[in-house]
Amino acid sequence: MNKGQIESRLIEGNNRYIKDEEDLKSDVLLRQKLTDGQHPFAIVLSCADSRVVPEMIFDCNIGELFVVRVAGNIANSSSIASIEYAVANIGCELIVVLGHESCGAVTATIKGGDNGKNLNHLCSYISPSIELADDVQVNSVVKANAKYNAELLVKNSEIISGFVNSGKLKIQPAYYSLANGKVDFL
Repeated sequence: MNKGQIESRLIEGNNRYIKDEEDLKSDVLLRQKLTDGQHPFAIVLSCADSRVVPEMIFDCNIGELFVVRVAGNIANSSSIASIEYAVANIGCELIVVLGHESCGAVTATIKGGDNGKNLNHLCSYISPSIELADDVQVNSVVKANAKYNAELLVKNSEIISGFVNSGKLKIQPAYYSLANGKVDFL
């Protein structure tokens, strides 16, 4: 699939999800087939929020998406390393950076204060998005954060930037609405 077909496949899957028409089944034959290797058609950098499950949202089965989940869908060294692996070794051509409505990590960043060493570190990846957003409402910052972390993937990875610059890889920020299940590409 080319990048346009991949985006279309994700949009079509999301439309099935919204209409409650998804019908995913993982059986022993599929699991056995996948023991020989994986061939996902897209990478999703998603929040760790339990309400955001990319495979369901895009109506994809096991083996179809390479999903990296971390609170706030941030591009830190660990998430970047995982994505570099998928780009360089599996051949994925599309990365979706998926932010979502009412993100707790973004809310914590907006509120500020001392959340402890680790959460403060995580929030440091999100805080520039507050200045980049149209306003300081959580969902505006979520959208700005998806765009910002898409940019960080290129800025902080020679592997990813090389694939993007050669036209072999596209990075697409997106926003998922918890209320209606729709994903909007930004």
